[in-house]
Amino acid sequence: MTFTNQRILPAARKVKDLEKLMKLSYEHIVILDTHISQISSIVQLAKSHGKKPLLHADLIEGLKNDEYAAEYLCQVVKPAGIVSTRAGVIAKTKQNGLLAIQRLFLLDTNALEKSYAMFKRTQPDYIEVLPGVIPHMITEVSERTGIPVFAGGLIRTVNDVEQAIAAGASAVTTSNVELWKHFEHKEGD
Repeated sequence: MTFTNQRILPAARKVKDLEKLMKLSYEHIVILDTHISQISSIVQLAKSHGKKPLLHADLIEGLKNDEYAAEYLCQVVKPAGIVSTRAGVIAKTKQNGLLAIQRLFLLDTNALEKSYAMFKRTQPDYIEVLPGVIPHMITEVSERTGIPVFAGGLIRTVNDVEQAIAAGASAVTTSNVELWKHFEHKEGD
């Protein structure tokens, strides 16, 4: 799966933002803060509008973020993919044939080296680098792992998006509605 025609992966935190997303032309979207009782209906709503929802498993209230939760999400909820920091969730997502996006928080060199070792084991489809405003780290993670990278976190301006893409990010995840609108008309250029 490639995101070459979608530089922005809009990420909805609230229902009102999700409603805005349904009216925009983005195909892939990220669902952030949700509750277990809402997740199936949210995914179905997104799919009914032609969207391919990516669920952030770590941010679903009422659902433990483990392999069993990933199995439930894959088999019952059936999103297009799952985002998580956890290796077991990524492995289970891949076993179920869904898009697996592993989040990487840039904390320090030691944590980064441990993450590189983990990526060799988990082989996610994409790595989401946070914060996404450090272009040289986007380049390093992409080159060192050979896995496509998304940039996310602290993306606030058009320039932030453009720098992340120039550094090698396949796409930028953002909950900034103004950036969604700005780049929607530029998609596919």
